[in-house]
Amino acid sequence: MGEYLDQIPEKIQEHIRQITASSGLPDTEESVEQIAEGWLEKKALFERRMAENGMNEVMLLDGDDAHGALIFTYSGSLLTIGPAFDTGRTIEYTSIGLRQDVPDSAVANESAPKGDVLVDSVAEFTNGPVEKSSPVLAIAVVGEDLEPEEEQDLLSEVTQVLTEDFVEVNKTIVQS
Repeated sequence: MGEYLDQIPEKIQEHIRQITASSGLPDTEESVEQIAEGWLEKKALFERRMAENGMNEVMLLDGDDAHGALIFTYSGSLLTIGPAFDTGRTIEYTSIGLRQDVPDSAVANESAPKGDVLVDSVAEFTNGPVEKSSPVLAIAVVGEDLEPEEEQDLLSEVTQVLTEDFVEVNKTIVQS
């Protein structure tokens, strides 16, 4: 193993290897290390943006909770679950960006989680944009009580910033 992969929880290391295999990078330990380093940077960025925006980490998002959440998966993808409206929720999926076996991003309106979203479990959704995610590593919820429109705007803004952050991290991985 290596310097970066060893810093990642063992239960997630296989995901890092799978990402490397589907990334188009050479199938080497050096490539695994590059992906692991990028994953660690993305996790740190997720935690930083969460703190900067007054978001709290939780272990569970109750399926009946009307609030939204930002989710970071084992594979390093982002899921944005918008707050509940009469027509459902907006669910946005943003991939790690290096994988060739999943879309870069996808959005579905009038969607909802199928039940609770739990750390260390896959998140499943009605009406896409993905049927299920990789296991959930972290769930961040807005720390203050906002109107649904304001909460949706904040979640969208944080997702956009993180997506831009992740693109920059990916550039360093590809250039290495």
